[in-house]
Amino acid sequence: MLTITREAEPDEATQLAIEAGLEGFNTSKAGPENAEDFWIIARDADGKVQGGVKGWSSFSWLFIDWLWVSADGRKGGTGSRLLGEAEEVGRARGCVGVYLETFTFQAPEFYRKHGYVEFGRLEGMPPGHDCIWLKKALD
Repeated sequence: MLTITREAEPDEATQLAIEAGLEGFNTSKAGPENAEDFWIIARDADGKVQGGVKGWSSFSWLFIDWLWVSADGRKGGTGSRLLGEAEEVGRARGCVGVYLETFTFQAPEFYRKHGYVEFGRLEGMPPGHDCIWLKKALD
């Protein structure tokens, strides 16, 4: 019989065992993940960070985890340039598409303007807003 416990911070060996088990199963069904992270940073003339994108590619798709532009950098095309660079990373890695999640209070219209379409929504996440998943095919 198995014992099931809640652990706020399991030790590294436990985390690695779970990760290896999941990765092994996924690879047996979908092939190698070929996961690779990327960062794209926007800096001003003084080197101060004004925006950036963080994401990764896996299973021939690019995921944009974070895209942020400082208040000073908005409306000047910085977000569009960062998004375009992320899409180029995807193309260079042979990805078929890009996907991301955003909240209704963030930038869904920005992404739609760049050709992204909604494929999922979780209403009331966070309360009073929605979480939206968007995707775009890459050429």
